[in-house]
Amino acid sequence: MEAIIITKDQFSDLMSKLDLIQNQLNTKGDNKKETFLDNQEFLLLMKISKRTAQTWRDEGKISFSQVGSKIYYKLSDVEKLLQEHYNKSFKGR
Repeated sequence: MEAIIITKDQFSDLMSKLDLIQNQLNTKGDNKKETFLDNQEFLLLMKISKRTAQTWRDEGKISFSQVGSKIYYKLSDVEKLLQEHYNKSFKGR
């Protein structure tokens, strides 16, 4: 095995670069932003009517935000709705 000798300054420089890389990797996960769908995008994605979306909101099936008359849904809430109503395939009859 070959040994490599570096100075204290070189070692400090290397460690600071490693710290910088580690910080960038840690903050990269924090920058994940939530995607919002407006009501029209939600209707098209789910292939449902406005009335069905209203019923789902009234029944608490889907969470939403409302700003004035505009309604928004988190994409993660839509995925959660689909996962909660997921049915595994039935075994062969």
